[in-house]
Amino acid sequence: MRQLLLSVAVLLGLVLEDDVSWLKELQKPPVTTPKLPRPLAPLVSESDLAAENALIRWRDCKNDLKKAWQEVLGPDLARPESVHVEVLETEIIEKLTRKLIRYENEVGEFLTAYLLEPIEATSPLPAIVALHATTNQTNKTIAGIGGTRDEQIGLRLAQQGFVVICPENFLWRGGMGYQEAVADFQKRYPNSLGMRKMLFDASRAIDIVASLPTVDSQKIGAVGHSLGAKEVLYLTALDERISAAVFSEGGIEFESTNWQAPWYLGPAVSDKTFPRNHHELIALIAPRPFLVLGGESSGAADGDRSWPYLQAAMPVYRLYGNTPRLGLLNHHQGHTVSDQSFERLAEWFECYLK
Repeated sequence: MRQLLLSVAVLLGLVLEDDVSWLKELQKPPVTTPKLPRPLAPLVSESDLAAENALIRWRDCKNDLKKAWQEVLGPDLARPESVHVEVLETEIIEKLTRKLIRYENEVGEFLTAYLLEPIEATSPLPAIVALHATTNQTNKTIAGIGGTRDEQIGLRLAQQGFVVICPENFLWRGGMGYQEAVADFQKRYPNSLGMRKMLFDASRAIDIVASLPTVDSQKIGAVGHSLGAKEVLYLTALDERISAAVFSEGGIEFESTNWQAPWYLGPAVSDKTFPRNHHELIALIAPRPFLVLGGESSGAADGDRSWPYLQAAMPVYRLYGNTPRLGLLNHHQGHTVSDQSFERLAEWFECYLK
């Protein structure tokens, strides 16, 4: 729909707004502000916010925050130079190709992903890294192989005209259990967390998709639900090649889901004195567009309780001078990507990537 409106606007010589029409709705605080399980450390002091060079001061803080989070995650993995892609399977789905590809992920370690590309594209397209949720089908369902409609995010975005890469999460490689997969990884990198591995793998997917001639490497987004959303938060905060992102039901609050699991951040985050929190990562994303989807019902990971984390990062977004492209859509339909929320996330990418 947005593409049609853009075409009409060009013909009529009109200019459309630069933001989704419902952005302000995303920035209304809940009627009752939830009580935080632990206080959020200020990102920028009041005096720094009021200073004429406030943005410069924030950038100094930003560098320090990035270093602090990198230390939490542990040493990075060795990155191979190759972005060569081997195509294992190809099938045509309506106006798309869906390829199972293989590439060198870690040095000497190979990974598969599904790559979905519109067939009739005449110029480089924006791309999206689509990170799958917890499922034994791994990246198959997000790429549209089986599963339910709400799980097929990657396929549905490709149908909207994006190139989409769906890498497999390391927890399911080789048929190992989660604990075994983490132990296997930490044999190679004993001082790195599971989330470091997930961040590296997702960042490596950017390397691969950005190298494709069909892709505009300046317009790459990220989307994920549940487990995949957790990866999206860290990927968008710590890899600035991501231009816009959607985080669905990952649980921004440490207490809202299993962040203490060894394949994420480990038991240290259960300690209330843990010095870091996720409002810092949201601030590191500024001023790039970041949308949080919450289900706010039994079993949901995000909703009103996620708002304080966005609110804490909002002053940093405002330092950049434009409308803060940050918000929370609480769809109240549980731990899922509802049809309504998919329409919103698709429009988010249409607006901020296309």
